[in-house]
Amino acid sequence: MARDRGDDEALIEELAAIEHERWSHWQRYVHGKAARQPDGSLVLPADLVQRWERQFGMRYEDLPEVEKESDREQVRRYLPVLKR
Repeated sequence: MARDRGDDEALIEELAAIEHERWSHWQRYVHGKAARQPDGSLVLPADLVQRWERQFGMRYEDLPEVEKESDREQVRRYLPVLKR
């Protein structure tokens, strides 16, 4: 069954809303870990910077299982839409 452009645009909007919620959740987490400076900027703790740099420098396959599960949790937010 062929999808029309309207269906694609509706799907894009639904997935974009999920993506925005995922991103917003992440930003609230990051901002909550940072120290706000008098000028409004944020300073992240060195241990978190080190951990995140290690994580984004690795392929998914090489991540520890607990970190893979964190990524899987995010995919589970999209899965119901994709299955439809």
